[in-house]
Amino acid sequence: MSDFQKYVQRYLDQIPSEDWIQELKISGDKTIEVYTGLTDGQSLFAYAEGKWTLKELLLHLSDTERIFQYRILAFARGDKAQLPGFDEEEYAAASFANHRSLESLLKEYKLVRKSSQILIETLQPSVLKNIGTANGNQLAVETIGKLIVGHNYHHLTIIKERYLLGLK
Repeated sequence: MSDFQKYVQRYLDQIPSEDWIQELKISGDKTIEVYTGLTDGQSLFAYAEGKWTLKELLLHLSDTERIFQYRILAFARGDKAQLPGFDEEEYAAASFANHRSLESLLKEYKLVRKSSQILIETLQPSVLKNIGTANGNQLAVETIGKLIVGHNYHHLTIIKERYLLGLK
C-alpha cells in the first residue's frame, strides 16, 4: 500500500457505517453540536503550543471541504485537468479565523456542509466511479465524498480527545 493509499485509508476508516452519505449529515450535525456548545472565548483554545485553535480547526474543515467539493465537481463532470494540492498549514495561517466570531465560522461551516450534501446527493450514481487526478494522485468521486466524511470524523475525535478535555 502506497503512502497516499495509507493517507486515504486512515480517513475512510473513521466512517462508522457503510452509508457514507448519511454519515455526511451525521458528522455535520455532530460538529455543529460541539461548536454550538462553546463560547467565543473557548473557541480560541488550542491544546498545545503551535496547534490550531478550535476556530482555526473549524475553518480548516470548511476550507478542506470546499477543496474536496471542487474536486468532486470537476471529476464528476469529466474534467481531465490535474488539480493542485494544498498546504493545510498555509491555509490555516492565512485564514484569520481567530479574528472572526464563532457564530460566523459556524454559519459558514453549515453552508459549506449543506452545499456538499446537495452536490453529492444530486450526482448520478454512474459518476461516483469517475476518476481524476489531484495533487498527483488519482481519486474517484466517491472516495473524495467519503474523505469529506472521514476527515470530519477524524477531527471530531481530536476535538473530543485533545480540546474538550482541556476546556474543563
